Amino acid sequence: MFPKRLPAIFCAALFALAACTPTGAVIGAGATAGVAASEERGIKGSVRDAGIRIEINDLWLNEGLELYNSVSLQIYEGRVLLAGRVANQDIADKATRLAWQPDNVREVINEIQVKRGAGIEAFARDSLINARLDSQLLFTDGISSINYSTRTIAGTVYLLGVAQNQAELDRVFQVTRNIPDVKGVVSHVLLVDDPRRLQQPSVKPSSGT
Repeated sequence: MFPKRLPAIFCAALFALAACTPTGAVIGAGATAGVAASEERGIKGSVRDAGIRIEINDLWLNEGLELYNSVSLQIYEGRVLLAGRVANQDIADKATRLAWQPDNVREVINEIQVKRGAGIEAFARDSLINARLDSQLLFTDGISSINYSTRTIAGTVYLLGVAQNQAELDRVFQVTRNIPDVKGVVSHVLLVDDPRRLQQPSVKPSSGT
């Protein structure tokens, strides 16, 4: 089960976590610890989020590849953002229920759509949008790109993370909207002084089916 496998794959998960950010994709594994220390969530927060990612992925894989391949996972400070397109509501409900199970999950944000998949061309277009966006965020003055997680689903960009101030967040919106083929932006970014960052975890739903 998951607790027995955690020590063997924990370091690899830290690298994977860094690679989900624009900066992480550029610098590689050698500076993962330094990147984590520079983030608003710090090293401990990065470690906790990596553990959450490992456990949710493990739970999803145990449910089958359809769930695992259909729903994307973004995590920042215990806030878990789910996005994607699934064939039916049952898959969406399972993904959400399982995402609540790790101990350090503070909030689960459900942006899953019950729709037919968009196909390989749409997937390639979304990947290109994300690559362009990550690059732009990394090299735009006034944006701490390591504090943001981005994911594109069917042309809609989902943002998660922490902004230093409203001016920085406004720059992120502007950069995102100017990327070709972006149809919409859904932000779950908090400002650095937002009191919700210090709130206790939400009440978790029942783990029953």
